[in-house]
Amino acid sequence: SLKITYGPWTLRSNSRLLKSTSCDRSYLVIALMLFKYLCKEPRIDDATQEPANCKDMIAWVECLPAPNVSCRLSNGTEFRFSGEEVGFNQSIPCRNVSGYSYKIAVALSLFLGWLGADRFYLGYPALGLLKFCTVGFCGIGSLVDFMLISMQIVGPSDKSDYIVDYYGARLTRLSITNDTYRRTQISP
Repeated sequence: SLKITYGPWTLRSNSRLLKSTSCDRSYLVIALMLFKYLCKEPRIDDATQEPANCKDMIAWVECLPAPNVSCRLSNGTEFRFSGEEVGFNQSIPCRNVSGYSYKIAVALSLFLGWLGADRFYLGYPALGLLKFCTVGFCGIGSLVDFMLISMQIVGPSDKSDYIVDYYGARLTRLSITNDTYRRTQISP
């Protein structure tokens, strides 16, 4: 059985989900969801504004179980966390960036969009040349492009994400699929 103690509370579990022969990472995470833990902030790379260890759109952060959480091993020894040692690592999402700055793209679109500079910067030379030859489609195309780039709908041509400050104004697209949970509306 697994015994986890947090302050005055003790969790003893013989359930199939928490049954363990040793106090390993997976069982510790499951049990700590019932209690508390603190994950450290990721170290941010200055060049990409993403976690420094970002690979395949996932980064790992160290998590510290709360003080007095203990884990009893199958051999009877007990390990008690003080709140300062790492108990497990947790994954967090990160973005794929390749060097295109959101601030530069918006500035180019605002000031030089009528020349197509924003599209050249983002890797769309044909559209940039078309905007240049038509003076931004008489200004209408420049306005539309400015709005699309500002809302991060138009991005770099290599399908990467913009470099946006880690704590900056990032937009996330939400979409509805067949897996989206829909609550039934109760009519009054």
